[in-house]
Amino acid sequence: MKIAFISTRGIPNNYGGFEQFAEYISVGLAKRGHEVTVYSPHFHPYKEKFYNGVRIKHIYSPETWMGSSVGSFFYDFFSLRDALKREKFDIIYEAGYTSIVPAYIWFDVKNIKRPVFTTNMDGLEYKRTKFNKWVQKFLFWEERTAVRYSHYLIADNMGIYDYYKEKYGKESKFLAYGADIHDDHDPELLKEFGLEPDNFYLLVARLEPENNIVMAIDGYLASEENGRKPLVIVGKTNTSHGKELVARYATEKSVRFVGGIYDFKKLDSMRKFSYAYFHGHSVGGTNPSLLEAMASGCFILANDNLFNRAVLKDNAEYYGTSAEVAELLNTMASLAVCDKERFIAANLEKIRTEYSWKHLVDEHEKYFKWLMEQERL
Repeated sequence: MKIAFISTRGIPNNYGGFEQFAEYISVGLAKRGHEVTVYSPHFHPYKEKFYNGVRIKHIYSPETWMGSSVGSFFYDFFSLRDALKREKFDIIYEAGYTSIVPAYIWFDVKNIKRPVFTTNMDGLEYKRTKFNKWVQKFLFWEERTAVRYSHYLIADNMGIYDYYKEKYGKESKFLAYGADIHDDHDPELLKEFGLEPDNFYLLVARLEPENNIVMAIDGYLASEENGRKPLVIVGKTNTSHGKELVARYATEKSVRFVGGIYDFKKLDSMRKFSYAYFHGHSVGGTNPSLLEAMASGCFILANDNLFNRAVLKDNAEYYGTSAEVAELLNTMASLAVCDKERFIAANLEKIRTEYSWKHLVDEHEKYFKWLMEQERL
């Protein structure tokens, strides 16, 4: 099969979730003999034409001077134009829909028989509260248009699968992200942040409203744990909401904003040795940071929504308000150690079986073969 991955910021991954996914899946498929191409912006630091058997196609992106919000529309358009005019792919995997929709319309992909288009619909973008109502309306239009134009849909979470089935009556294929389990956690790395193992709470997220950071902080401050174990917030503080959070809690000595941490070993060790880990994401599908938290073996406190429950099931404690956060923290000491260990062990087993990269390469290969067997009228 000749497969192309479009709309990522290229491999090897130096950015985020879709890029990590594209690297693992594309390399895995290439090792099995498939011809795999990953489209990459021209400014990606890796300039070679191949990476571990995967062909890299560098496409001009004006993002460096236009910004990612606008530049990504042009980058996706140029990538899709190249894929349709210069290549003969069997399958095009579209990573997200928010910047590809104009190109889908321009090239009228719904009426193209080959290649087959499958779109990973990611999260519910129009529900992100960082956007004003006009941007939300535009994103909702994009969602509807992507559903209409794409031949097939991919959902990375069963909550997302249910959403598209109920709202649009359209089936999607459940294919999740993956994570690796590491055993090289180092408690010495905590000293840089003045932390001790099992003596701090941790929250890792983009500092945006839909990640419910205020809920976690306010609940922590109202709890008996305030002042006993610090709450450490990891995430870039230069966003609008991030700046608001830093200003709002500037006088709270027990709430520590440490900025973004991009050394994975440091971040994973912080997860591993935290007393408990907050996952407040509420509008996405299966968030890569949640899988990484599960794989690190930390004890998870999760925002109570269908996306998080679809992944964690009964292997986490849930909260929906700051008062519930406070109540959870006040009862943490009474939670049996064996219960915490049971939750952690179940999440690690789920990573090994359902979210291992090898398993996901298997599942994607099966799915792509199934796509090739379908006849498009």
